[in-house]
This record gives sequence, C-alpha cells and structure tokens, in this order.
Amino acid sequence: MDPYDLLIIGGGINGTAIARDAAIRGAKVLLVERDDLASHTSSASSKLIHGGLRYLEYGEFRLVREALREREILLKTAPHIVRPLRFILPQSRGMRPFWMLRAGLYLYDLFSLRGSLRHSRRVSAGEKAVRSPLADPRRRLLSYWDAWVDDSRLTVLNAVDAAENGAEILTRTELLSARRDGDLWTATLSGGRTVSAKAIVNAAGAWVGDVLGRLSAPSESRVRLVKGSHIVVPRLWESEHAYILQQPDGRVVFALPYLGDYTLIGTTDIPVESAENPAIEADERRYLCEAADRYFSRQLVPADIVWSYSGVRALHDDGAADAKAVTRDYHLELDEERRLLSVFGGKITTARALAEEALDRLGMDGRRSTGWTALPGGELGPAFLDWLGHVGAWMPQPLLARLSRAYGTRMRDIVGSATSLGELGRHHGAGLYEAELRYLKTHEFARTAEDVLWRRTKLGLAMSPADQKALAKRMRAQGPS
Repeated sequence: MDPYDLLIIGGGINGTAIARDAAIRGAKVLLVERDDLASHTSSASSKLIHGGLRYLEYGEFRLVREALREREILLKTAPHIVRPLRFILPQSRGMRPFWMLRAGLYLYDLFSLRGSLRHSRRVSAGEKAVRSPLADPRRRLLSYWDAWVDDSRLTVLNAVDAAENGAEILTRTELLSARRDGDLWTATLSGGRTVSAKAIVNAAGAWVGDVLGRLSAPSESRVRLVKGSHIVVPRLWESEHAYILQQPDGRVVFALPYLGDYTLIGTTDIPVESAENPAIEADERRYLCEAADRYFSRQLVPADIVWSYSGVRALHDDGAADAKAVTRDYHLELDEERRLLSVFGGKITTARALAEEALDRLGMDGRRSTGWTALPGGELGPAFLDWLGHVGAWMPQPLLARLSRAYGTRMRDIVGSATSLGELGRHHGAGLYEAELRYLKTHEFARTAEDVLWRRTKLGLAMSPADQKALAKRMRAQGPS
C-alpha cells in the first residue's frame, strides 16, 4: 500500500482542522484518535468564537487580530453552529476602571473593523432586558459582540469534511509507537495495524509530550496544563444575551444562555499535573457560583448546579507565573529532517488558521480553499429555508430548531422522505429518533451513547437516566456501523 502523505495524531479541533485542510489540498491523510473525536478539551470549552478581549491586556495583539478574522470566517462557513452573541460588560468598583474597559473595546472594534458584527457601545438606562437580571441595575454597562459555537460539533464537522475529501478517520485507535525509516515513518497502531507516512503531525493536545516520547523525539517546547471547569444552572435571565463578569482576582467569568433552559458559567484556571479524568472540585463550584452572585439578583449555591464539565487546556508554556496570564496563542515546532510537526497550545477560534500554517510549514501544496469553504451543513439559503417550512408543518418546533441548528442542510439527510415523526423511526427519548441516531453512526463517527448524547448532541441533559441506559445497551448490542 502506498504511504500516507500525513499521519495525524489527535482528533481534537486542531487535528481535525489539519486533516480537513490537508485533504482539501489533495493529500492522502490518516487521522487516529485514541478516544472519540472532541472527547477531551475540544468539547469542554466556553463555547465561544471570540477574539479574546482580555488578551489585549497581555499585549497579544497578533492573536486578537487573527482570532477576529477567523471569527468572521466561521460565521460565514458554519452559520448553523456558529452564531452572533451579544455580551454585556458591567463595570465593577475596585476593578478595571470604566475608561480602560471603553478603550479596550474601542481597540477591539478597530481590529474587527471590516467584520459583520456590530461594534461596542454603552448600554442605555432604558434597556430593561439586560439590566433587570442584575443585583444593581444602575451599574454602568457596555456591550459588544462575539459568537457562540457548538465546539464538539465544530470538531466533528471538520472530520466529516476531511473524510468527504478522502481522509481516513480512525477513532478508538491509539498510536503505540513510530520510527523513522529513511524517507518514511513506520507507525504501529492499536489493533495490530502498521502504516507508513511521509510526515507526522502531533496534535495530541494535553498528550503532545507523551506522543513525542513514543516517537523518541526531543523537544524544546513544553505545555502548561490548566484545568477549566464550567457549571450549568437553571436559566438566570430570559433574553439571548451573555455577560462577561470581572472578578476580584483579575479574571473574567462568562455567563451564557445555554440550550434554552440553562445558563452556562465558566471558566476556572487551575494548574494541574495530569490531563487524565479532569473533574470539577468543590472550590471551583463555589468560585463560579460566587462569581455570578457578585452581579445577579438571583443568588446561586452549589446545589443549583444541574451539570458541570471540566477540560484540560494544553497551553504553550511561555514562562508566565500565573495560569491566567499564560498565552492562548499556538506554537508549532517542526523537525524538518524527520518531517514531524508538533502543535502546542491553540484555541477553538484559530484552529483553521493553525491548520493552514502547519501545512504550509510542512510544504504541502494544493488548493488552499478552506478559508471560505462551508463546513458540512453550512450552505444555508432560501431553498433550505423553504424546505424547513414544509417540514415544520408536521415536526414539533423544538425538534425542528434543534436539528436545523445542529446539522444545517444535512438535516435533509436525516429526515429523508419522512412526513411524520413515526417515519423517523424509534424514539429513544428527549427528541432523539432512530433516523438521527443512524445518521450519527454512519456519517459522524459516533460509536457509543456518550458520543451521541454529550458530543454530537447535548441531549444527555434532557434524556432520562433510564432512556440513557437503554440507548447505551442498544448501541453496544448493535456494535460499530
């Protein structure tokens, strides 16, 4: 068998974005992921596509400019899973002064001058919808715009597009070892398979160092492992806007509308030694509840938390003493002689740009069209909206909204010729029908109930424990599609 042009280790956002770009350029690509796609950091973010307003404080102007450019690209190429979101920024005594906040937002506006989102402004006293949830509605408020994203779906859709352009995506497959033999890498994978590749990309995130060890590859770069935790509580306000909340320790915490009935609050920054099995701690729960209590009239206690999640960010170690000050920019380390590129750091927003730079560094030619090529389902237009109108005649509005926002035009592949709920097949609970489950297994690499309920969808929040157990048992019995 001919060697692969590129073997990619890691199925997070960076690995799948690189696979997509490489496949579009015409390369023969194999991506292997030890677990499921987006099973770690890439499904545990704050769900934002943003320039990083607070990065301006640390002078990371290049990162902010790039991120704002990428925000605009994602709004156009993935409009079903990336949507504009208005943020409200309250002033708080003893923290950043109002003039500093206004100056920062002015600079943010300048960096996104050609973007499609509205610029920042002061919030008038008459805007009751944004003031009424606050304990002190008389605070001076500023507003600006960024975007919300379904992070795990963004990762999966990059993998789907890579596969549709010829890449091979193997989940539940681990790199065991690899050695350089002349002009090729020979890699041993779990399951007994051995493959060869002209180049390797190490996009293993928090495990980038572990993979370097398996490749017997020295590195001058290091990662800082920082755990970020989020909590989900019953909805704290009605309107579809978010808040960015300054804290006495200098950090900011986001409070976001989430899945209709909830508010998402995060994140923390806790240095850790290991990325295995991150979980929220009691101190983090209290910290996030107190962060919200400083601003909102409805007070929270840890008992209000209906769900939480934690992820470990593998930040490029730039020597910063404080976890919140460590750069969120990415660093690419290339061993030209051995054709090995390792990815340190990065963020959801800039994954496409990272992929483009990584492949350019590796010298991979081909058409570089990913910048304005829609992700699967993102080709929205009048014909699709007209089709949605017909489907809406029989499909309940909540299900119609969820499917269209998750799958975009690919929703047509799920619905097919159905004209009733009964024709979508067995109902597994919480609006999950057999047609959608079959699609996720066939087209989106889902293998387990957890893949479906917590990464491809978030129906785990709505589905009863009994239905979740039944779904898991059914999927185990069916096995891989």
